[in-house]
Amino acid sequence: MRNVTLSIDEKVLSAVRKYAAERNSTLNALVREFLGAIAEREDRAKKSRKRIRELSESSEARIGSKSWTRDDLHAR
Repeated sequence: MRNVTLSIDEKVLSAVRKYAAERNSTLNALVREFLGAIAEREDRAKKSRKRIRELSESSEARIGSKSWTRDDLHAR
């Protein structure tokens, strides 16, 4: 595990330390948890985009010719 130095406003730091203490946690644990959640969310999104591409490429569905105009779509 690597150490990282952060610059945090004193008021924010004080509030977050209080938040962590109320939850029997530490500032360090909160930051690790938050950054881990970001990394996990990004990984899931990347895997989802890859799976959508795979499904699209393997799909047998075909798009027909355009049979409508912009005016048809916006007709009231």
